[in-house]
Amino acid sequence: MLFRHWTVAFVALFLAAGVANAKDIREYDPLFSAHDTLKIEVEGPFAFLARERPDEEEAEGKVRFTNADGETIEFDVQVRARGNWRRNPEICDFPPLRINFRKSQTDDTLFHKQDKIKLVTHCNNTNRYAQAVVSEYLAYRIYNALTDYSFRVRLVDITYVYTDREKSDNSYAVLIEHKERLGKRIDGETVMTERVPVGSIYPQNLNLASMFQYFIGNTDFSPVAAPPDEECCHNQALFTSEEGPYRTIPFDFDQTGLVDAKHAAPNPRFGISTVKVRLYRGRCVNNELLPETLQHFRDKRPEIEALIENQPELTPPTKRNLLKYVDSFYGVIDKPRRVKYRITDNCL
Repeated sequence: MLFRHWTVAFVALFLAAGVANAKDIREYDPLFSAHDTLKIEVEGPFAFLARERPDEEEAEGKVRFTNADGETIEFDVQVRARGNWRRNPEICDFPPLRINFRKSQTDDTLFHKQDKIKLVTHCNNTNRYAQAVVSEYLAYRIYNALTDYSFRVRLVDITYVYTDREKSDNSYAVLIEHKERLGKRIDGETVMTERVPVGSIYPQNLNLASMFQYFIGNTDFSPVAAPPDEECCHNQALFTSEEGPYRTIPFDFDQTGLVDAKHAAPNPRFGISTVKVRLYRGRCVNNELLPETLQHFRDKRPEIEALIENQPELTPPTKRNLLKYVDSFYGVIDKPRRVKYRITDNCL
């Protein structure tokens, strides 16, 4: 197994150095430097993609948007379906997409440096799913508020123009920073392996990511292992770092209590009735870091709640539900007995 020789010596070295900003995070790409909702138009054979859902075959398409000078910018792109759960036609009428840009066309535009980029789509064309997209966007934004070691995102108001049918649809979607661009930003490279030992991941990084997964009500992840025939790790990307231990960064939040998508369902092996029920899956070896991690969440509470309060695309009921779910998290971590029973004593 790769890196099995890593021991607690690395952890001790890391703790002595602190998480603190061993290296400044680089600037964000232009696409992810702002948070206003971007209007774009994507053209492609979406009836075919929704029907066949090929995960390798790419189709010709176009992306259009209006720049700050009022000019319409158009890119030639390749579009394909992607994903696992949401690519299943029994789950979603419309699959998640990946858009492949020509870098030569994106130079000096809003999409500068973008190549292959994931698009979180609406799954089904209903208001509930539109709200789920915005809620998943906010899950990423909340983790951005907690740490710069996180995937940046951009909410888009997107019009899909079908080239294989006289039809167009409009919904919200989320563009997600490519892991290679994230890696360049944090001076790390993605790790290609099946499994890693817990001790090879920065303790503070892992503890923060695990508590965030508890915060959003997620059990559909693993920071150390991948499903068969997939890269490590399950819904958490693993990066090297110059300081030694790995960094783990979560993504894909549709199966969470915070988002509360209609298709979301808990893994039966956890014995919970709904994704709204939180279950802590952090590591016992990092329990000594919990006070620091929980205080970080307390310090960030006003910013987290402001993100929700100030998101104009949320309907009032969705906004109330999100704030209520956030409040229930703080109702746990602000009570020492609840922390012990639901978190400390429930670790892995």
